[in-house]
Amino acid sequence: MEKTGSKHTDDLVAQAIAGNGTAFTALWDENIDLLRVYIRGRFKNLDDFTVDDICCRSFEKAFRQIGSFAPERSRFITWLRTIAHNTAMDVLELEGRLHPRNQTVYLDDTADLSVTDSLQDQVDTALDSIIKEENIETTTKYISSLPELYREIAYKRLIDGMQYKEIALDLDLELNTVRTRIRRAKQMIDNMSKEEENEL
Repeated sequence: MEKTGSKHTDDLVAQAIAGNGTAFTALWDENIDLLRVYIRGRFKNLDDFTVDDICCRSFEKAFRQIGSFAPERSRFITWLRTIAHNTAMDVLELEGRLHPRNQTVYLDDTADLSVTDSLQDQVDTALDSIIKEENIETTTKYISSLPELYREIAYKRLIDGMQYKEIALDLDLELNTVRTRIRRAKQMIDNMSKEEENEL
């Protein structure tokens, strides 16, 4: 089998293909910075939040499609970049339709970003409380069905009620990464809930 990169990466890829979620999370840790650099280089006008969102979506797709990855044909990072490029195009096309540039809201340059963070936390806390109070057992079930990349963060936010900054410090992650993963986790939980409703 042709090498996909370092021996360590090859081992992680093999474990991930075999269904090891922890190995896939390790692949995130190894490749996320390279992927961010790639996306920023290819799509120069994206803000950090959108870059992280694209990276999360890309890893999500890679997680679902890892069984189709052929190590003998390409390196893991090359395969991941292809997914990321396609994901970025999809996101940009969607946002072009749903979020016109003239609706962008800009913060005053002198605004206190810590206040902005607090407001964001307050809004999300209200939503999280509704999700949690509706049925904590169901929410826990949905969280346990999430890819490992999102599971711990979702539990800390939706069940334990931790703030974004607390989670970032606790897991040694960038604040933007925490926000992006929580948003994606909520979207996936919402989709799971809708699927269950449709089955009734």
